[in-house]
Amino acid sequence: MGMLKRLFFFFLINALVILTLSIVMSVLGIQPYLSARGIDYEALMGFCLIWGMGGALISLAMSRMMAKWMMGVKVIDPKASSDASLQRLVEMVHRLARQAGLSVMPQVGIYESPDVNAFATGPTRSRSLVAVSTGLLRRMETHEVEGVLAHEIAHVANGDMVTMTLLQGVVNAFVMFLARVIAFAIMNMGKSRDDNNSSATMGFAYHITVWVLEIVFMIMGSMVVAWFSRYREFRADAGGAKLAGKSKMIAALEKLKRGMELPETEGAAPSFQAMQISSRRGGWLSLLATHPPLEDRIAALQGKMIS
Repeated sequence: MGMLKRLFFFFLINALVILTLSIVMSVLGIQPYLSARGIDYEALMGFCLIWGMGGALISLAMSRMMAKWMMGVKVIDPKASSDASLQRLVEMVHRLARQAGLSVMPQVGIYESPDVNAFATGPTRSRSLVAVSTGLLRRMETHEVEGVLAHEIAHVANGDMVTMTLLQGVVNAFVMFLARVIAFAIMNMGKSRDDNNSSATMGFAYHITVWVLEIVFMIMGSMVVAWFSRYREFRADAGGAKLAGKSKMIAALEKLKRGMELPETEGAAPSFQAMQISSRRGGWLSLLATHPPLEDRIAALQGKMIS
């Protein structure tokens, strides 16, 4: 039932995004960018900006609500909760948030999952959510939990959710624009006036070419986004070390590293999405990794040379 609920919200949210963007395009009077005379570049730029940036910004605006719906996050009310451990969790997050200079305290939530996981989300610093899994609370010591939470608060204080969204939106817009311009040029390459190809055939070929180019350019754009994501992880680690102390930040990463190194026979390693621990990728796939290797993150905090 939980999976069906998540799928329902996923499709509902996507339908709302498409409806909203369609209304925006209609209100702004964005016309079709392809005509018998060729490409209307002004209309194409408007189309790509609205769909590329708009989708990313709407997702950001709904991120806190989506996390509650899709992850089953329950916000903790320290005044209403009778669980002393949850009250201490909220107090820890709020203390770190005050140290980071946040004027509005983040919401603090918990969700059921065996994974060692935590994440921060929200459209702005004043509308953020920090959520932790039950698996993290069970398997980590208090000082390690503080290191994880300090890392997430650093993400909030740095405005990483906004900067990542803007970067992804710009990449989306460029991918859409370049794919359509290049596809149009390919379709018209060597085309003569007596070309007998039907408009339907040409239209189908154009859309297939756009689709293929979008995949290629999105992979290239994802490398740029992934590079920035790896940079922000180092920055959040450094921020977490300032808030909780370097020893606690390193202890948290070391604990996560030990969990990642569990033999396959002992069970699959959990998905550490909150510190966003990436999978063991090597070679060129490392260019698509959103998070640096744990060894490099620990070395950076220790002031050692990163390999």
